Amino acid sequence: MATEEELFASVDALLEEEPHLPPPPERARLREAAGITQARLAAAMKTSTQSVKNWENGRSEPKEPRLSAYRRLLDGWATKHPAHGAPATSVPAPATAPRPELPATPIGPAAPEAPDTETAAATAPVVAAVLAVVEPPTGRPAVEWRPATSKAAAPAADPRFPHGPLAVLDGDGCAYGVDGIVLDCPARTVPELVEWTLKESGLGAPKLHRNGKDSDPLIVLTAAAAVKLGLPERLEGHEQRRSLRLPADHPVVKQVAKAKWQLTQRGFGPWARIYRKAQAGQRQCVQFAVLSWDALDERSWPGVADMEPADIACVLGVYASRVITPRGSTAVSGLELMTALRPPTRAVQDRATGNWVSGHNPGSLGTEPMDPAPPEATAEHPVVVNSGWTGGFLNEEAYQWVRDVDLLSDEECTLPHAVGLDLNTAFLAAAARLVVGLSAPDHFHAPAFNPKIPGSWLVNLSHIELDPRLPSPFTPDGTRPSGPAWYQTHTVAYAQELGYNVHPLEAYLRRETGAYLDPWHDRLKTAYVETLADLGVTKDLDDRQFLAAMERHKQADPAMAAVLAAIKATVKGGVGKLRERPQGKSYKQGERWPALERPTWRPDIRAAVISKARVNMHRKLSNMAKMTGLFPLAVLSDCVVYPSPGESPLDFLPYAASGKPQPGGFRLGPTPGLAKLEGVQTMLWAVGLMEQGLNPARHIKGGDAVLDEGE
Repeated sequence: MATEEELFASVDALLEEEPHLPPPPERARLREAAGITQARLAAAMKTSTQSVKNWENGRSEPKEPRLSAYRRLLDGWATKHPAHGAPATSVPAPATAPRPELPATPIGPAAPEAPDTETAAATAPVVAAVLAVVEPPTGRPAVEWRPATSKAAAPAADPRFPHGPLAVLDGDGCAYGVDGIVLDCPARTVPELVEWTLKESGLGAPKLHRNGKDSDPLIVLTAAAAVKLGLPERLEGHEQRRSLRLPADHPVVKQVAKAKWQLTQRGFGPWARIYRKAQAGQRQCVQFAVLSWDALDERSWPGVADMEPADIACVLGVYASRVITPRGSTAVSGLELMTALRPPTRAVQDRATGNWVSGHNPGSLGTEPMDPAPPEATAEHPVVVNSGWTGGFLNEEAYQWVRDVDLLSDEECTLPHAVGLDLNTAFLAAAARLVVGLSAPDHFHAPAFNPKIPGSWLVNLSHIELDPRLPSPFTPDGTRPSGPAWYQTHTVAYAQELGYNVHPLEAYLRRETGAYLDPWHDRLKTAYVETLADLGVTKDLDDRQFLAAMERHKQADPAMAAVLAAIKATVKGGVGKLRERPQGKSYKQGERWPALERPTWRPDIRAAVISKARVNMHRKLSNMAKMTGLFPLAVLSDCVVYPSPGESPLDFLPYAASGKPQPGGFRLGPTPGLAKLEGVQTMLWAVGLMEQGLNPARHIKGGDAVLDEGE
């Protein structure tokens, strides 16, 4: 016979239990019967639509204070909309109601969790919001009850990776994945975490090309998770901060080695890769990102490092699905994306044996690094130092030009405003259908110029006279060339387009060519356009609507705005990585540096992208002058500043009588190569900067805004 004390203890335990919820299908039925959309319910619950979807498909459960509010709402709906055959009363939670092992933090802005003693007080505002906003209509027919579905919900695209490409681990052993998934991670050491990730987590992503490799799973460590695993919260000491990695004698590094795992040459830093040799064709590799070591740079991932783990997983998950699972900085990911979409090898059949072996994949850069021609290299490159090259170098860089104030007309100076236009991902637009060299360069003397052959040409363009109110298309600073110089094919071809004869003195050309960057361009363009659309900036908007949408797009969804920033950083960083310079004080000229061992160290491809982008910019500047009589005040990379009678680009951009934009000039829109408003200042402000020798395009946004100059 149980004592009174035991019975009271049992009852108290029941009272302290969290409120149960109906099965996920019943939650959806009740909402649909009440005529409420998931978006409206999410607004009432002060959470995201994705969180409501997760509650209704069984992937996650709400936490307090939302849990009590949600239960109260469902009870109210159950009274009005009972299931077929049930009396019109509150639907009790069945004893078999599924409860996930771990509750998921809702994705999106959420109220802070309240202590147990304050649960009722914290719940009240949410309940009030629910009751005030969600008013179920009457007379709606009930929807038939559906059987409970599996917690896994919709099947993953690849059954090998049911939980997505990555997870964010907190200090309590919760691994937050994409779509609100939360996994229980029991690992207490880094080697245990590697084993769990590869054997139990279900994380990873399928290859982007049939000849490529699957993406390794990514584990993002919060500061608390890093400390729990024995890592320092921050890299400490001069040596660690300088090298951005743990020393070889750190206990965690020793643990990894003792467990027969390996670190790559960059060691255990903000982005670490731990691996073993592949077995039976299966990769054994896990990528780590340590948030408190600044793995997610604020410029590329604005605000992401400070988000909750579930929100970080959401942001990185969207980036992984649209671009690639992050492998390091956005620049590194941009470069990795090139290789993932153009794998260096493919399976080919050996005619002698009939066996399938690894062979070169046509259109790729292959597996071996390739030395550039001397004028394409940098001054410290072994090709230059060892040969004693003194013939000059390519200077294909983005514009940094300011018009001479003496060339400003009185009419221009009386205009009230200076308006900055920024081209969307100008380097990405330039990469479209860009033919580049795939083989080693060959040297030619006095060749006939051919605009279809990618390479570097020594040619004298100093005789070409253009309007001084426009920058020269042949130099980054916009000044007229002073004599023979090395140019990439697009620059020389533009001189021909302008009507001038060109007679190259020398050239380094490549016989094998191809549009290597096409799949890279296509994937990033789609990612950019889709992410802008998620922020309310779509292709169907007219120019006024577009400007209004762009003005508020960053506030529409900070998470998606961060994804957009990362995509743009991936473009510029990826192009910059094609000519990565040596790092470290110990480097000496003439020595090879690690980046040179990559097939993707290709300064000639970088030069081709920037040359085409600069030529595209000049072509638009020239067309604008012809159509409107307007000349730019300054250009910085992909930003141009114009004098304007009004504060909007609509006040000076050329439009036809039909209202459509004139072709050839700057056009507003959300796709790469089209323009958006960068900023507005007074004309007096712009002239003041120009008189000081400063570039108005650098500061047109206002405040301390500084534009990225291309890398």
